[in-house]
Amino acid sequence: MTDRQGPRRQWLPSIRPSRLLPAVAGATLLLGALPGPALHAQQSNCVVGVSWNNFQEERWAKWDEPAIKAALDAAGATYISNDAKSSAETQASNVENLISQGANVLIILAQDGTAIRPSVASAISQGIPVIAYDRLIQEKDVFYITFNNVEVGRMQAREVFKVKPKGNYVFIKGAATDPNADFLRGGQQEVLDAAMKKGDIKNVGEQYTDGWAPENAQKNMEQILTKTGGKVDAVVASNDGTAGGVVAALRAHNMVGIPVSGQGGDKAALNRVALGEQTVSVWKDSRALGKVAGEVAADLVAKKKPANATVFKDGSKHIPQQAILLAPIPITKANLNVVIDAKWITKAEVCAGVDAAKAPAACK
Repeated sequence: MTDRQGPRRQWLPSIRPSRLLPAVAGATLLLGALPGPALHAQQSNCVVGVSWNNFQEERWAKWDEPAIKAALDAAGATYISNDAKSSAETQASNVENLISQGANVLIILAQDGTAIRPSVASAISQGIPVIAYDRLIQEKDVFYITFNNVEVGRMQAREVFKVKPKGNYVFIKGAATDPNADFLRGGQQEVLDAAMKKGDIKNVGEQYTDGWAPENAQKNMEQILTKTGGKVDAVVASNDGTAGGVVAALRAHNMVGIPVSGQGGDKAALNRVALGEQTVSVWKDSRALGKVAGEVAADLVAKKKPANATVFKDGSKHIPQQAILLAPIPITKANLNVVIDAKWITKAEVCAGVDAAKAPAACK
């Protein structure tokens, strides 16, 4: 285990779209409506322990952690953290370690939302509030902070459907251990269900991706391409990492260019959008997510109700939890300027290797 300290300053058959809708009704927030640091009381006695599932992933260090730290600095709170390095067992001991270091509130990005539940229950029994960060931990006393993942799934499916309203579809899902994978799949199904019942769209392959790993997505896509004889017209991939694996598999079969979805706003994915290799990356601004998490942590220690909190209910387990869900934005060739203007990525990074004759407006 490596301690890292900073300075102060679903679709499953049992999950139906109609049951997912109440989970997110009224929950979507405009980023501009989020409370600023000035609204939060100084919490000099607030020690926030953050348990990262795998800090080697670029996103957490580049966007999420700095935003959490900035919010905690503004609240006069202290930040400590550690890294589970993709091990559920390590994460369990990491949570205990954070508590032993004096954390009086925890932010947990779960490697396995089920496996971490005993550690979460132990923390709560000691009076330590727990925030599930970006991935659901199904405990009623856990505060859940994420983006509206059902809506992310809808956005993915809508953009692919615009390009390919008929044909053979493949669904490359996230990890089976992550409830977000099924929320995304549920949103996708809402959009495509009518066309599938009509027969315009045929589901020719659907597979979970162990650990959300691109190499596993590539392997799954390769198997589906072999099984179907390459008769695939569109791929609804649930994040940018799995989309990258899908595109690699398509490239090996000279099929790059068919519609492929993703989410996350990853640098490589936004470049693929500009190149025409990926149709959409649903952007979830991690800076906003980290900011909210830091502010909610300070509020929970002060026993204040966080602003903009709503009630989230998992459609399959009916466990109501306090939550804040932020609004995602679909990024396609038509609006790549949005992420460039937000300084999420540079124009040079978005447009690398783009043929000037085929360049989207953002690259001209």
